[in-house]
Amino acid sequence: MTKRVLDFAVFVLLLLAAWEALVRAELWNTVLLPAPSTVLAYLSGALLDGTLLDAAAVTARRLGVGYLAGMLAGLPLGLLCSRFQSARDTIGVLALGLQTLPSVCWAPLALLWFGQTEAAMTFVVVMGTTWSILLATADGVRAIPPLWLRAARTMGSRRLHTVLHVLLPGALPAIVSGLKQGWAFAWRSLMAAEIFITILTGFGLGQLLHYGRELHAMDQVLGVMTVIVAIGLLAEQILFGPVERWLRRRFGMTA
Repeated sequence: MTKRVLDFAVFVLLLLAAWEALVRAELWNTVLLPAPSTVLAYLSGALLDGTLLDAAAVTARRLGVGYLAGMLAGLPLGLLCSRFQSARDTIGVLALGLQTLPSVCWAPLALLWFGQTEAAMTFVVVMGTTWSILLATADGVRAIPPLWLRAARTMGSRRLHTVLHVLLPGALPAIVSGLKQGWAFAWRSLMAAEIFITILTGFGLGQLLHYGRELHAMDQVLGVMTVIVAIGLLAEQILFGPVERWLRRRFGMTA
């Protein structure tokens, strides 16, 4: 892990050094693409005055609420679709279609239904998250070998016991992959919502990105994009990375 982090850090530093050198060589308009040092200066100032931390806190709160709601909706619906053909032919087909719909398409509908409120933000995140988790859960449960279910029934497992002790553990790798994918969709959905829906209860990273574009402040745009990428990488390493490593060890997928 340490070597991987070191290799990535060296790669990023070399990339930034090359970028800085090309800017100093005046090969393009720095208003459109400023130097890394300019972006770093913006990040330092935004951190010191609290703008960036406040925006990140607002975005994290919205993301947590929307992702949790999408997970609570997607998991049971996925189990339902995995067990009943009628649910697959109705809810499953609808979920497959809605998953292909870009998250930004929900923003106008959210504004009409909920107005410029936190509920509109949450709605967009939930609609961008639920369907990927639902489909991953349904596919994961359906991929469980039928022999496992027959063996469980032979040993007296029924209904809720089968769900908790056979279906969910057997589908856990697929469910975790779906949760990880749902997290990525939640991020994208929230950024679309914050860019297109302006509310006064809090300005998130998407709003900072939007205002940077409106003011032609490319240092702000690139700085906020850097923070978004950094948060995504941290979530991967802190939330999903340890769970995936544990699953690989648990199911014998590592040496």
